[in-house]
Amino acid sequence: MHSLRSTILIIPALLLSASPLLAQEKPRVSPHETVNATVGDAKITIVYGRPYTKDPKSGEKRKIWGGLVPYGKVWRMGADEATLFTTDKEVSIGGTSVAPGTYSLYLWPEEGSAKLIVNKQTGQWGTKYDESQDLVRIDLKKQALEKPVDQFTIVLDKTAADGVLKLMWENTQYSVSIGVKQ
Repeated sequence: MHSLRSTILIIPALLLSASPLLAQEKPRVSPHETVNATVGDAKITIVYGRPYTKDPKSGEKRKIWGGLVPYGKVWRMGADEATLFTTDKEVSIGGTSVAPGTYSLYLWPEEGSAKLIVNKQTGQWGTKYDESQDLVRIDLKKQALEKPVDQFTIVLDKTAADGVLKLMWENTQYSVSIGVKQ
């Protein structure tokens, strides 16, 4: 009888202690992509979820900027897990130095501008943002796109030795220069 009582107490304790681990394992909703590029002699990798303009449940078109992605709040910059940025060399993003390593990227959009947030915490679900882990916030250039983009897209375009990091979705593009720190 004593072992039955112990078992009855242990099972709920185990389930309760495992629940935070189970809560982090959320199913992915969006496809994921890996962007690999070489800028100067730096190898850069970006891993992110690519949500669509249409709602995955209803299929209805969503307003992205100022709607699904609200102005004046941090956004996970993609879907599901936090977007990862890895560089094997020190790089300059918008004139700001970023040491070699892996970081999470977030976005702080405003109606007329946005900031790219490079955050030291990695491995978390995209909505688990910790501002105290911010390495830097970098101003982005905002432009209207000629043709709407249905799926969130990150591109690293090379321009001579440097590059341009572009974030595109709906009718908007945010961009910033990226190069190897000399």
